[in-house]
Amino acid sequence: MPEKTSKRKFADRIPEEAREHVKTAREEMRESIKAFLPPEFIEHRRKARKEMLLAFRSVLDAALERMDKKAE
Repeated sequence: MPEKTSKRKFADRIPEEAREHVKTAREEMRESIKAFLPPEFIEHRRKARKEMLLAFRSVLDAALERMDKKAE
């Protein structure tokens, strides 16, 4: 059986302090990019993301229904 991988697979190789700096840098970069974009864009992107997630949910629900019907 393959070994499980996780997001923290380098935890034993990269010091915690370095990982915290990278995390903070990523957050600051996101904030700086948001400063260039109008608030309407951010809201539109949020709504689009939500719609995509709802679409995925619909696909999963339909697949589960088909599985349930086959099991009957």
